[in-house]
Amino acid sequence: MNYKSLLSSLLIFIISYFFSILVLAQDSTSLVKDSVKTYSYSTIADLQKELNDIFDDNSFRNANWGVVIQSLNNGEYFYKRNEDKFFIPASNLKLFTSSGGLLLLGSDYKFSTNILTNGYQSGSTLYGDLIIQGRGDPTISGRFYNNDLNYVFDTWIDSLLEMGIKNIKGNIVGDDNLFEDTGLGNGWSWDYETDWYAAQSSALSYNDNCIDITIKYDPKTDSVIVNYIPALRNIVLLNNVTAAANNERTSIDVYRERGTNVITVSGTFRKNSDSLITYSTVMNPTQFMIIAFKNRLEQRKIRVNGYSFDIDDYDREINYNDLDLLFTWYSEPLREIIKVINKGSQNFFAEQLLKTIGLEKRGFGSAANGIAVLKELFSEIGLNPENIVMVDGSGLSYINMVTPRQIVDLLKYIYSNNKIYPDFFNSLPIAGVDGTIGKRMNNTSAENNVRAKTGFISHVRSLSGYAFTGDSEPVAFSIIANNFNVPIKLADNIQDLVCLRLTNFRRK
Repeated sequence: MNYKSLLSSLLIFIISYFFSILVLAQDSTSLVKDSVKTYSYSTIADLQKELNDIFDDNSFRNANWGVVIQSLNNGEYFYKRNEDKFFIPASNLKLFTSSGGLLLLGSDYKFSTNILTNGYQSGSTLYGDLIIQGRGDPTISGRFYNNDLNYVFDTWIDSLLEMGIKNIKGNIVGDDNLFEDTGLGNGWSWDYETDWYAAQSSALSYNDNCIDITIKYDPKTDSVIVNYIPALRNIVLLNNVTAAANNERTSIDVYRERGTNVITVSGTFRKNSDSLITYSTVMNPTQFMIIAFKNRLEQRKIRVNGYSFDIDDYDREINYNDLDLLFTWYSEPLREIIKVINKGSQNFFAEQLLKTIGLEKRGFGSAANGIAVLKELFSEIGLNPENIVMVDGSGLSYINMVTPRQIVDLLKYIYSNNKIYPDFFNSLPIAGVDGTIGKRMNNTSAENNVRAKTGFISHVRSLSGYAFTGDSEPVAFSIIANNFNVPIKLADNIQDLVCLRLTNFRRK
């Protein structure tokens, strides 16, 4: 190919690429304007032709779409494409974890944490160790308690004070032995490890096993200040952020050295920027939690004469038959926790739930046990476990695979199960209202008429859930894109266009 021919081909490609982006953007915009009051009376065949045109968009010619849309009234398929092919689901896998949790544990299930001692109380002094036995509660944070990071700890301390305990002549020991030590999921990329969405799971956890980092410019010193909470002795934070002129951009990178709690914050921060909050995961969540609790005990004037230990570093054997239970802490019910998993797509909560399923049903909290129990459940409710490759609870791993048909079959089963459907349905993001689709499909017929879980990892975008047509006919759908190499917004636009077609659709 000569130079002119090559240049001509390149120009054609560039023009076609940006034209396809423009067409999708304009199509989405026009639907936003017209779809609130406009309904399309048509046949299923007409709808299928429209959807084919959408999925055949040239921008996705090298990608794969997996789609199933099925009526929940009569089982009729509105549309199918690659419905029995394997796709990487990303966070759509949380649909299996969260619904499985509801079915196996119940909507009223509460995570528990036991506070015990191997000693005795005399007067205001506890002679012996205070032992915190974790069972996977992900909520020991401020998330459910008006962002009060110390709420749960203070509740525990209030219980100790009510018992008259003001001194502890012993250690604070964190027992995480009911969960496996492996905190990261199978197949998770090493470069995720600093990021909040890859927080390690553990039987004991605190603040989603992350620190909250605040970055702000200080005009008095002409420097950038970096603070973090909780500020603990086992966290080392290095501030390598420099102040940038107002016409420069803010660019921040957070990196935790593997296997340590040495965290470096680097980059540039524009002087006229508002303060910025970011996060880093921590290593050894149990140690993190126990040190934080001991600090809070001392802040509340309960003297501790010993140290804080992860049970793995504790040199004494614990026999639970010889311990006294002081009290038990219970989390919010599971129906509230799965809202965090599905509306917020919170990976850490999903991993905690998966291992808790294993703990409750197999006696030990491992991902393998949780997955084995879920596979048995899927078979019992009519799914095909062979078409569900599950290696974690959140969908962060690229090893996970599922067919779109299995997702829709799961959604159909949940819809038919009056025991869990209301709580599951209420946990899903609402188009144009909240969660991860709160800013999608606004002011359209899809707003409030689509409840769906998103999923995203590089080159993967998924959306699965429920929609209601212009006739109020309920449908279950799954739309998954794999192997695309265009901006994610284009995949979102196609998914949104399909949802708008569905919510505008009325049968002739």
